[in-house]
Amino acid sequence: MRPRLFGSLIGASIAAFSLAPQTVGASMLENQLISAAETGDPDKVKALLKEGASIEARDASGATALLAATHENRVDAARALIEAGADVNAKDKIQDSPYLYAGARGHLDILKLTLANGADLKSTNRYGGTALIPAAERGHVETVKTLIEAGIDVDHVNRLGWTALLEAIILGSGGEKHIEIVRLLIKAGADVNLADGEGVSPLTHARQRGYGKIERLLADAGAR
Repeated sequence: MRPRLFGSLIGASIAAFSLAPQTVGASMLENQLISAAETGDPDKVKALLKEGASIEARDASGATALLAATHENRVDAARALIEAGADVNAKDKIQDSPYLYAGARGHLDILKLTLANGADLKSTNRYGGTALIPAAERGHVETVKTLIEAGIDVDHVNRLGWTALLEAIILGSGGEKHIEIVRLLIKAGADVNLADGEGVSPLTHARQRGYGKIERLLADAGAR
């Protein structure tokens, strides 16, 4: 029995060894794919995909190659990955996806690519917010306009109890970009009386911060 057992162990070891180069090779390809996406090399991305690199491979943070490209706003690499079928809604460990990150950071070209290729407008980030909410907060006017035109819910409430309108006021600067975002949200039908979790209205927040132009926009839209 012992010789048989020894032989079985040897056979298993040889089989495992024979598989190891393939596993390592695949990992190397996928690491190279993520690196090529991050540095913005679409030709390398395409070549690695042809060699068999998994398009949905993830790094230690859970980011796919497409999310890595989105982090650095590498439009051509992102386009190559999306055209090859990359999932624009694939989330990393902190619940960012290419679509959500592009929206939050104002990476407009990549955002438009994700919207044209299956972006889930209802998907939410780790704060329970849609892409529109951080875009409004950070003053990304064209991003807000693009998301509104795509049909996103302008009155979605995140876990903080805030809508895009509230975040534009509470976390915005009160400057021209945030004034324009408030105007866009009102035009899109945002509820100007939808208060935060403590019952404080957008108008009250604007008034408390001395944002006169925003206050007038809200009042003209029926805010109380």
